[in-house]
Order: sequence, then structure tokens, then C-alpha cells
Amino acid sequence: MTDPHPLPSVIRRLCYPVIAMDRITFNPNQCGGRPCIRGMRIRVKDLLDLLAAGIAETEILEDYPYLEAEDIRACLEYAAAEADHPVLIAR
Repeated sequence: MTDPHPLPSVIRRLCYPVIAMDRITFNPNQCGGRPCIRGMRIRVKDLLDLLAAGIAETEILEDYPYLEAEDIRACLEYAAAEADHPVLIAR
């Protein structure tokens, strides 16, 4: 079920940790505007899927040498913030 009172995405992004904001980028002309790593065409979801599949951080960094350990941590922080963002409801 979708939230009947979603916050505009720009306001939700203000709630993300600072490290995630430095490394997670949003570009409407890239990957459909989905969150990516530092402007590259690597989506946050792609890294989260690898981690969820049990792929070790070291293996991910070997397979994607242009990524940094901080990128993976930023994805995890972003996912945690996205799962627990505040919702304002006007009454």
C-alpha cells in the first residue's frame, strides 16, 4: 500500500545522513532518476541486491574497482533512512 501523504522527494532527501548525501546522487536523466552512486550508472538498489544475495563487500569492491567502501556504507545508510523517513500528515 502506498503512503497517502508522501513527502516530496526533495524534503525526504534532507533526512538522509550526510555521508549518503555526498555519495548518493539523483539525476532525472540517469537510470530513470533512481538513486545512484556518485553520478555513475550504478544504482543504490544494485549494490543492496548484491549485499542481500550474500556477496561480501570485498568481492563487490574487487568486481567494481571504481567503487569505494564508503559507497557501500552510503547505500546502507540511504536504505535505512528511506525505510524510516518521517511522514507529516496535515489534519
